[in-house]
Amino acid sequence: MRADAARNQAKVLAAAEELFATRGAAAVTMDDIAKAAGVGRGTLYRRFPDRASIAVALLDQHEKDLQTRLMSGPPPLGPGAPPSERLAAFYDAMLDLLDRHVHLVLGTEVGASRFATGAYGFWRAHVRSLIADLPDPDALTDVLLAPLAPDVFAHQRSRGIGVDRQRSALARLAAGVLSGRGRHP
Repeated sequence: MRADAARNQAKVLAAAEELFATRGAAAVTMDDIAKAAGVGRGTLYRRFPDRASIAVALLDQHEKDLQTRLMSGPPPLGPGAPPSERLAAFYDAMLDLLDRHVHLVLGTEVGASRFATGAYGFWRAHVRSLIADLPDPDALTDVLLAPLAPDVFAHQRSRGIGVDRQRSALARLAAGVLSGRGRHP
């Protein structure tokens, strides 16, 4: 990438992150981002076709870091812990990510687009591997990921349900599903 293109991309991402954090992704237009970054609309649209693609770029590094910790980090998030502990640790890590970046996730996961993101595919494969021994793990996987939808997270926060309460509820869910109670037909 040319140096000026890299500078423009950095300006766009910094402006978008600030706007998304202060106003919410849904309230930010591409024109808002171009103006805040000090770039023309053409420059913005050459690299990013829409607001969601900008949010995806911002989230990318945070998600890659979590993926690395899932694959090779210390237990219980990384390999070596029982599946129920790994699922609870995954929920913890995802709640931390949502707590810091829900405004970005809300900008990337609009309707069914949530299921098309590479990160969702990775999270799905991870959770499915943890429940592979349960009946119908393909159906159960998305059910176990549903509480991590950014709109669910934001809704619970707006109702006064903090991250600690969400963390506790999801730990009980992980323990219940993987303790044998999830094995009934």
